Amino acid sequence: MIRQIKSIEAAGEEVNDKQNVDRTDAIRGKVLEFSGAVGFDLKSDSLGYRTSRIELRSVRRDEDGRIHATVFVPDGQMGFFIKRCEQYATELGSGKKPRPRHQDLIEGISQIRLASLKSFWSDAGSFPAEEDIEYWWELWLSSENEPEVASLFQADARSLGITVATEKLRFPERMVVLARASANQLKSIPNLFEHLAEVRLAKLLSSELLELPAVDQAEYIDEALERITVAVPASPSVCHLDTGVNRAHPLLQQSIDENHVLTVNPSWSASDRVGHGTEMAGIALYGCLTEVLNQTHVISLSHRIESVKIMGLGTTSDPALWGAMTQQAANRIAIASPENNCRSFCLTVTAQARDEGYPSSWSAAIDQSAAAMDEESSHRLFIISAGNLSIEQRREYPDRNFVEGIEDPGQSWNAITVGGYTEKQSIRQSGLEEWERLAVGGSLSPASRTSRIWEDKSWPIKPEIVMEAGNMLRNPTTGDADFADDLSLLTTRLDHNGSLLTTTGDTSAAAALASRFAARLWAEYPRLWPETIRALIVHSATWTEAMHQMVQGTSRETLLRTFGYGVPNFDSASRSANHSATMIIESQIQPFVKTTARVKTKDMHFHRLPWPSEVLADLGESEVRLKITLSYFIQPSPGRRGWTKKHRYQSHGLRFDVKRPADTDEEFRKRLTASAREEDEGYQSDRDDRKWVMGRNLRCKGSVHSDTWIGTAADLAAANLVAVVPVTGWWKERPHLGYHDSETRYALIISIETDDVQTDLYTPIENAIAISTII
Repeated sequence: MIRQIKSIEAAGEEVNDKQNVDRTDAIRGKVLEFSGAVGFDLKSDSLGYRTSRIELRSVRRDEDGRIHATVFVPDGQMGFFIKRCEQYATELGSGKKPRPRHQDLIEGISQIRLASLKSFWSDAGSFPAEEDIEYWWELWLSSENEPEVASLFQADARSLGITVATEKLRFPERMVVLARASANQLKSIPNLFEHLAEVRLAKLLSSELLELPAVDQAEYIDEALERITVAVPASPSVCHLDTGVNRAHPLLQQSIDENHVLTVNPSWSASDRVGHGTEMAGIALYGCLTEVLNQTHVISLSHRIESVKIMGLGTTSDPALWGAMTQQAANRIAIASPENNCRSFCLTVTAQARDEGYPSSWSAAIDQSAAAMDEESSHRLFIISAGNLSIEQRREYPDRNFVEGIEDPGQSWNAITVGGYTEKQSIRQSGLEEWERLAVGGSLSPASRTSRIWEDKSWPIKPEIVMEAGNMLRNPTTGDADFADDLSLLTTRLDHNGSLLTTTGDTSAAAALASRFAARLWAEYPRLWPETIRALIVHSATWTEAMHQMVQGTSRETLLRTFGYGVPNFDSASRSANHSATMIIESQIQPFVKTTARVKTKDMHFHRLPWPSEVLADLGESEVRLKITLSYFIQPSPGRRGWTKKHRYQSHGLRFDVKRPADTDEEFRKRLTASAREEDEGYQSDRDDRKWVMGRNLRCKGSVHSDTWIGTAADLAAANLVAVVPVTGWWKERPHLGYHDSETRYALIISIETDDVQTDLYTPIENAIAISTII
């Protein structure tokens, strides 16, 4: 191995002489590719050494299971690895059974070589075979010397005739740029490898625009307008990131301020030439218009609509850096309407589903924007469609839905990703009597994607919820899936022929409905945080019987990765009935603190719950349900360096737990401290865990956690303490980035339910709520 390193060092000098441009402001060096043996873990975390500016750039696993890591080594630092090899050969470590020093590192390496462009490939699939064909690439650059890296790269690339997009995305230690070039052109960029961390192909959009025949219901619209009261300008809003909105539609005009119809590209028209954005605006404002047009009573709208156009005609052929565009869109509307802190962003534009849960530049940009990493920004709530199957794929419903993954950026940790289910069954259209409905009522919509195919089950549960997405029919002759107006959602359209109505569906409509749900919640509770609105939506969700039947005989995780937590219920989310009680806690916690020796866990929050002990005692052995939902936003670090403890995607994690009936407060605290230490190895279920529907191992994924405890009222009376506990993330494991003293917000929703409608849980809790505190 020492010979390999010395040979690489000599070969690298020849490459430097031929390719490197003399720059005094650049860190000169080489990038090595370390390859592990099949069946062995490459100890990639041990390959970086910050003191010597040796940087682990990326980690990937090939089809054979071998792990490959790219490592930047500054000139003069190759001896670091030679020394490790010599220590392995001559020195023993400490302990009762001493082993050679660095044994795990050295014995896990099967080959070391100079990196090639393919070494940086971190995308799904194989590196493009045709190296003279131009593609749009995502180039992930090490940003230690930003902005010098950006300006040098742009100058070098453009000197070779390479097109470089102006948008950039910035993450901790990474900067993402787009370039259109062939692989051979990229190889010819001077000094590229000194800055390159990862290479991926930019994504083409896969949005489907439904071209369904318009339903001529124009005569109903004028009558409906006489009954509709629009929300005042300062009301909560749904901001559509879509194809624009045609504000002139009579059902939309009074609910959209003309100054709140924007574009991410100043050269674009803000109007909707495609129609999709206008369709979604109608759904987000009214829901399905069938209900509105068939009513006779007054409709009081509580929210408004905004639009920032991020997709124009022709944008699907040349991919943009969609993460940067999404952030720009969110910033534009925030500047145009800075007083609105109750805004949900409805994103119904998605890209190809090849990430299988792994963060992309787009999903990470949404996480970044939601978490307000920029201190001048506010936290934001993004609601994203899960993506749709093609029409051809839907004939294989539901099996095909189970193997088609959530589309990008639906893997975002901080967003609510919305899948589709359907209750649509009634058909009054003639000629369709022999056509079979694809989905039974209450089950998965034929359009909806799932995350069941994701091999790495540590990624977040997606989708989090499902909403109405319409149903389809099966052609009895061909077996193909086809649309039917009666099984779709009626919505707004402004066509050149004067048509004002059309039908729509799929997960775009489901996301628009979820955005409407959020806006209506904010109208009732305008002071709640985005994290809290997300928690309330998830907390109110339940599975239908048809959902249980569809995945019968499979695991609870299969149910979650098909339907999320189920269908949210607005009445449940917005208020507590007399036979249930809900607490909403919003708080801020500092997960970590730096001492002289290391960064360690700092705060744990304990919430004393004002359970009505005497009421619960009266219920005795009656069954009660305690449901808890914890929601917070993480800050992302999406560079693919193995997702080990040190290079986790999330800045931090939070977990909740409840005191066992037999625990003292002190025993509960000690158990939590031990559980936090075991987080990296996974929780082990115990007897108490069986009372939870999900259990600790399943509910700890992502950044929204929800679970239900089922037990006796007597046991619940003693379980009067809920804890919120931090677990590790890159804030802790990478202290050189300076985030270890950061604070984070969280929302905690706690509810008790009983089937005994004669028992009033709400009043005694309301009387005691004033003394509920953080201990």
